[in-house]
Amino acid sequence: MLIPATRYSDCEGALAFLKKVIGMEELAVHRDEAGVIQHVEMKMGDSLFMFGPEAETPFARYMTAPRDTGGRETTTMYVIVKDVETHNAKAMAAGATIILPLEERPHGGLQYSLRDPEGHVWTIGTYDPRG
Repeated sequence: MLIPATRYSDCEGALAFLKKVIGMEELAVHRDEAGVIQHVEMKMGDSLFMFGPEAETPFARYMTAPRDTGGRETTTMYVIVKDVETHNAKAMAAGATIILPLEERPHGGLQYSLRDPEGHVWTIGTYDPRG
């Protein structure tokens, strides 16, 4: 199993965005004594996604945020949905920043790409490499 994970400076905002705009389901939210999010587990279909706060940890030196790279990423998330047109319309209505419009892809499927509030790139489409 492969579970992508990242970090956010505003975990509450990320959690709300991922639920409302991407359509993910919250599985677990672990908070410290002050109620601050320390770790989140989410799912969409059979896939899992995790995130936590930006923090000064030994692992932090291997991570960066899009704001620190001029908005560039080394990895993005691809989310498979059945009705990408409706998903795109809901994302736009929610104020998501669409960076690549809805379009047919040469390898199959229809997709669009957006940035979440902290600049991470998400592509939502119908192409499923599993067939």
